[in-house]
Amino acid sequence: MDFKNPLTVSQVEWMVVILLALYVLLSRWALPQIGSVLEKRAATISADLEAALSAKAEADAAVAALNKTMHDARAAAQAEITQAVDAAKAEARANAATLQAKLDAQLEASEAQIAAAREAALAAIKPVAADTAAEILARLTGQTPDKAMLAPEIDAAYAALKAA
Repeated sequence: MDFKNPLTVSQVEWMVVILLALYVLLSRWALPQIGSVLEKRAATISADLEAALSAKAEADAAVAALNKTMHDARAAAQAEITQAVDAAKAEARANAATLQAKLDAQLEASEAQIAAAREAALAAIKPVAADTAAEILARLTGQTPDKAMLAPEIDAAYAALKAA
């Protein structure tokens, strides 16, 4: 720079004046406003972060309460299901026992009927067997057999049939 030239000195002086005016203008008016805007922004951000953290804590507590409620509900439902299954099993066992008792009674009654029918059939067979044996012996031998003589043999055959 050529400070011997009057234009250069004048330009430098005006530059200093303008820079001082700009510095005073910025330091007294613009920078405090920018500082207050930045402080407000920082306060707003801080308040928003605190509100977000508070909301997150509330949400976490709500999720924990929901999970506990769901766990308790599942446990209660499982207990009710187990109780219902146990009750159904007990009822089924009782019904099965009642039905088994009825079937056993019917089976005994049927066996008694069968035994009575068999006794009746065997009793009906005895006279027929005696007549048939007498008829067969009469045809084979040509003589009429004595029924008193045939009776012990028929009784032995009847006892063998009864035993089977």
